Amino acid sequence: MRPVFSALWDSLSALRDGGLSGLALLMCCALPRTAMAEDEPAIGRLNTASYRTAEMCTATLIAPDRALTAAHCVTRPEDGYLKRITDMVFVAGWDGTDHSGASRIKAVHVHPLAYSGGRFDLRHDIAVIDLTEPLAPPPLNIGNAALPGPLTLMGYRRSRPHRLTVTPLCYGTETSGLWRIGCRVEPGQSGGPVLSGTGAARRVVAVIVAVTRDEEALVVPVDGWARQQFAPTR
Repeated sequence: MRPVFSALWDSLSALRDGGLSGLALLMCCALPRTAMAEDEPAIGRLNTASYRTAEMCTATLIAPDRALTAAHCVTRPEDGYLKRITDMVFVAGWDGTDHSGASRIKAVHVHPLAYSGGRFDLRHDIAVIDLTEPLAPPPLNIGNAALPGPLTLMGYRRSRPHRLTVTPLCYGTETSGLWRIGCRVEPGQSGGPVLSGTGAARRVVAVIVAVTRDEEALVVPVDGWARQQFAPTR
């Protein structure tokens, strides 16, 4: 995974040079917790494996047969090539012993601006994956949110890969098309949802895409392209 994070850091460096490094942050006010399969059945691990490597990200059902994740989870940021679809499996609600559904991937849709200009653009690090079969958990809706928050971050951390980590009461600010959120994240949480609201009003409003040197989250807010993907495949 080192080339992936090298390419991500190049993108982060360009944003930093544009003023990201001087950004004032609001810090998280609550400790993270873990969730069982029945707690968040629409959020799961996106596993990719090959002959020599095994990687994981997080993804969220936005339709019975469609999930939202980060573009760098399904492509190689250093050259934009798609990772092998046959090596990808989405496991919804995974908690180390149980899950709410699993499926292989039949197609990947990367944000059209993720590789504009011939280089990886972290500000559009979003992708949608089509599942080979629909899953039972109710999908989450996509929406909007105003900063600073509060927001809830979710994802599968490298240090705790078999339990979903949920971090509520996170706050942040916007710069250069990204949101910087003052809550700790780790590799593995890439592709994970940023949620706003509670109960029936809860919406996915952004996607976790990178970790800063301070282990805080950089997230991409959902845009018009992402909202157009909010429908089952035919």
